Amino acid sequence: MIGIVNYGAGNIFSLTAALVRCNLPYGMINEPADFDKYERIIIPGVGHAGAAMQKLRDSGLAEAILLLTKPVLGICVGMQLLTSFSEEGAADMLGIFPIQTLHFQQRITGKVPHMGWNTIQICQDCRLFDDIPDASYFYFVHSFFIEFQQEYTAASTNYGVDFSASIHKDNFYGVQFHPEKSGSAGEQLLVNFANL
Repeated sequence: MIGIVNYGAGNIFSLTAALVRCNLPYGMINEPADFDKYERIIIPGVGHAGAAMQKLRDSGLAEAILLLTKPVLGICVGMQLLTSFSEEGAADMLGIFPIQTLHFQQRITGKVPHMGWNTIQICQDCRLFDDIPDASYFYFVHSFFIEFQQEYTAASTNYGVDFSASIHKDNFYGVQFHPEKSGSAGEQLLVNFANL
């Protein structure tokens, strides 16, 4: 069963609706002890990364996440929380990935935020993307991006600059796009995560 980290910074409804469509059972994680109830963990997130990180710390969930050895998936801001630092709020994140979350502003000439459908390029053999063709479309909404580093990038996207659309290290996975809003490809990714 999937546990959703419920720390007040996630678009829980869209995610749970997608899990229901995929027939994937889930429950909510409200305190550190709840992590033991679930085999896989999703960290959702929308909004401000610095504020989201503070909520994780205040709830006592941040330290528990660092100790997890079961599969963990961060979505959007939930993925940014896995990095070492975010320019959004100039805040230290969980530090699971030694990479940074940066602002598009002054790095691209296009509109910010990056919003809408874009393709991904699969960069490594990552089980999140089983049965998902390269160059599949996913739905993005973000003003901040995770710097591209080959070692940790499972899939990349270009929006004026190459960035990590998905990252992977050990049992930790992250996606910048919203699988719950990405149609059949997004639902396949959620099923793949549930099968890890």
